[in-house]
Amino acid sequence: MAKLAYCDLHRIGYDQAAQLQQRLVRKMIDHRDDPKCDRAVLLLCEHEPVITLGRAADEKHVLANPSKLEELGIQLVKTSRGGDVTYHGPGQIVGYPIMRLDCRGRNVHGFIRNLEEVIIQVLAELGVSAQRQQGLTGVWVGNEKVAAIGIAVSRWISYHGFSINVQGPLPGFGLIVPCGISDRGVTSISKILGMEVSIEQVKPLILEKFAQIMNFDQIEAILSVENLFND
Repeated sequence: MAKLAYCDLHRIGYDQAAQLQQRLVRKMIDHRDDPKCDRAVLLLCEHEPVITLGRAADEKHVLANPSKLEELGIQLVKTSRGGDVTYHGPGQIVGYPIMRLDCRGRNVHGFIRNLEEVIIQVLAELGVSAQRQQGLTGVWVGNEKVAAIGIAVSRWISYHGFSINVQGPLPGFGLIVPCGISDRGVTSISKILGMEVSIEQVKPLILEKFAQIMNFDQIEAILSVENLFND
């Protein structure tokens, strides 16, 4: 029976969330032969303002200089995820699925497409018609990106994940070339609908659609990841 544990981290610094993911990855590696090792974890959060550079990032896609970022209180971080440059901040939901892909066919591209499908179905529930764009990762409404995806995999365990722009404006996107794509824009659910949508409205939809599409039989809320393999 596949079980999904989820933890709502609320607003959290990027570095703290990255360290938590690393601990979870190590736990899953250490318990690979445990009967409970098929348990995946979905972390949901908002971040303090941060620009992140993926493994394929071109630093020229950060348009603001370090002193400007410091003045604005925006952190700049190099990460192990795939992709180029993106922004995270309040008004955006970030999801980090920590999952064993070796139990799911070792299909990284299929996993990314499933993440896109989760987001597309979440948006549909909110009345937003979104789609993929050929050759580009993420979820789009017209020529504007509403959700980004960038993952990493260590010994077939996924980490990093996706972000969905819920509220706007998200001014940090004006300081970068988002995902290195200069001829398309960035939007949010609230902007598309012309009304304010709260973060709390979207979180349960993410959990529901993630469990359905990733085929989890059980969902369990956890307050701390430290006891994940001790119950």
